[in-house]
Amino acid sequence: MHIPDGFLDMNIAIVYYLLTAIVIAFCIYKIKRDGVDEKRIPIAGLVAAGIFAAQMLNWPIPGGTSAHFVGGAVAAIILGPFLGCIAMTSVVTIQALVFGDGGITALGTNLFSMAIVDVFVAYYLYKVLSKKNTKIASFIAGWLGITLGAINTGIAVGLSSTFKYSITTTVPIMGIWHGVLGIIEGLITVAIVSYIEKNRGDILYSSTKNKKVGKGGRK
Repeated sequence: MHIPDGFLDMNIAIVYYLLTAIVIAFCIYKIKRDGVDEKRIPIAGLVAAGIFAAQMLNWPIPGGTSAHFVGGAVAAIILGPFLGCIAMTSVVTIQALVFGDGGITALGTNLFSMAIVDVFVAYYLYKVLSKKNTKIASFIAGWLGITLGAINTGIAVGLSSTFKYSITTTVPIMGIWHGVLGIIEGLITVAIVSYIEKNRGDILYSSTKNKKVGKGGRK
């Protein structure tokens, strides 16, 4: 899902950079306003590190891009939407700047797909569906989060004149392939969340969000 340089028109890349910057700034504002429990900082680091390692495994799909485990749902369910977005932002940015996985000009778009669409869609799906069944909620969050993120990627490259395929090709390819591969993402998400629920359910965002945390992480 990492778009390389040269696939996007600059006007589209700039629009996504602006949209992404606005959302990330809002996430930082929310985190600073509400405060973060100091115990959750190392958890965020561990989540980001695990997702970073998993995302390094890519395989090509038709249409000029690739598929891989994204982990937006895992970040959202464990860390919540705002800290989850920041964690995913760090992962995708380091991959682009250090490992060349995704282009610099496309970084805003890649962040929007994986750190924003995936994370926020997954979080709110899980929030609604977990009231009935957390396993089903985890699966749907993982599956639909990555699928909609991929569709956003398809829209961005499909609208770009520099990319040889139009949106009528890129969106179906990204949506269908990631819809299928998203089943794996969903199952992995279920496995991770179920394990944490059983062994350390207290670190899930849903178990900590109602705790009043002041600035500096103190309750």
